[in-house]
Amino acid sequence: MNYTFHWHQAFQALPSMLGGALVTIEIAVLSMVVGTVCGIGLALARNTKSRVARGFASVWIETARNTPALFQIYMIYFGLGSLGIFVDSFPALLIGIAFNNAGYLAETFRGGLRAIPPTQVRAARSLGMSAPQAFRLIVLPQLFRTVFHPMTNQMVWAILMTSLGVVVGLNSDLTGITQELNVRTFRTFEFFVMAAAIYYVITKFVTLSARLLAARLFRY
Repeated sequence: MNYTFHWHQAFQALPSMLGGALVTIEIAVLSMVVGTVCGIGLALARNTKSRVARGFASVWIETARNTPALFQIYMIYFGLGSLGIFVDSFPALLIGIAFNNAGYLAETFRGGLRAIPPTQVRAARSLGMSAPQAFRLIVLPQLFRTVFHPMTNQMVWAILMTSLGVVVGLNSDLTGITQELNVRTFRTFEFFVMAAAIYYVITKFVTLSARLLAARLFRY
């Protein structure tokens, strides 16, 4: 083993890698916001009496949960492109991760909704609340308290999934910048170890922040 380490090159490129980490965080956060909204809609659709809504939600959830996330991103970037619908790398990755997040979060939300006694909604309606008001003021706060920790895990998964952007030509996120630096310098070990450390710090920050937030919000 005669490999010579050159860590100074990796540290010199650290500002560029941190800039890519910000893009990674941006994609993950946006995908979680979109995935959460869609996931709530899918969870409600699974519980509705409409066969069309249940069928649509079931297809989305089953596809998201039982096919690789890489395939889903490929279909948005390359699949739609073959049909004449061209999506850039950034939105393709964002849509792919949000689609995947929504599928997993929908089942999480559906379980959380079942944990809320229906008598609470009936009590809210008897006090004069409309159905949307009861859902917003009674159901949603309890739902997010129940699913807070699973959502944290999904956020971590979204951060790690952003690394798949390199396969659709995204070169502005952490993995994309790391790959470009590797191609220019051939210092594979140094740059990817540095990138792995940055991913680790980001995910640990998310999990620790979630624990502190949960301890503050859910003390009672």
